[in-house]
Amino acid sequence: MSERNILVVVHAHRDDTVAAAERIYHSLKAAGARCVLSADDMRDLREVADNQAILDDFLVLGENVAVDDVELAIVLGGDGTILRAAELVRGRAAPILGINMGHVGFLAESERDDMDEAVRRVIAGEYTVEERLALSVRVKNREGDTIYETWALNEATVEKASRERMLEVVIAIDRRPLSSFGCDGVVLSTPTGSTAYNFSAGGPVIWPTVQAISVVPLSAHALFARPLVIDPSSSVTIEVLQRNQGTGVLWCDGRRSHDLPQGARVIVRRSAQPVRLARLHTALFTDRLVNKFQLPVDGWRGADPATSAIPTIKDATA
Repeated sequence: MSERNILVVVHAHRDDTVAAAERIYHSLKAAGARCVLSADDMRDLREVADNQAILDDFLVLGENVAVDDVELAIVLGGDGTILRAAELVRGRAAPILGINMGHVGFLAESERDDMDEAVRRVIAGEYTVEERLALSVRVKNREGDTIYETWALNEATVEKASRERMLEVVIAIDRRPLSSFGCDGVVLSTPTGSTAYNFSAGGPVIWPTVQAISVVPLSAHALFARPLVIDPSSSVTIEVLQRNQGTGVLWCDGRRSHDLPQGARVIVRRSAQPVRLARLHTALFTDRLVNKFQLPVDGWRGADPATSAIPTIKDATA
């Protein structure tokens, strides 16, 4: 029987996360699985962990274990740590299970109080895998040459680089110009990211099962600058007009950036590689919205809205 390698991705600068990583280690070891850390997480934990001996038993991703040999990634942290885990297993089969150690933790599947049960179910294979739409992002210069390529799970955002200057852009859908205006930027979001920057910018909340991309201008000086929801097979182009006095910057998931000179074009479309999330519960997205945002549902006279009343998934997807 082949070794079961579980990647553990941690926010190492939180005391509770370090303690949680130790608990995960003991649970996985007892089940015969091997714990794997990224080189960065190993370095960070070496700096803060009291029990250094445990870290000697962790394997290092890319050194002792190839990413293709990872069965699943367990994330201890908030949405930012989950986004980092998505980078580590990008394009591979390993799904991501988030255990929320932060605040909202919208992408997380479990809370810290349910950690032991979550690990037990992972080891037993009692989870399903949900594939989330991701974005493919390219930047071309004014000559049409591709100068940068990346991807995003939440959003790709074109923003002004200078606080004091407005950014002049033109938006095109499927290579056809739609509108030009001055703005602070434009957010291009997936359904997963619709509750992140897109939500704060006044964009629509999109159910994860809906395949779509939202386009939301930021503080646009234009009559027609409303949020758009487009087909995922469409492409969106944001061109930084040459009449700009300043420059722009591209941010993807708030983690990867690239400067945009005048005349640069950012082309966004659906990525061929979705992000795989491990799910333990059948909680409807409506319940997730209510729980994470603490929305008022007083007066509801239908079925019990508590997520805990919804049965868990029993069929495994390995």
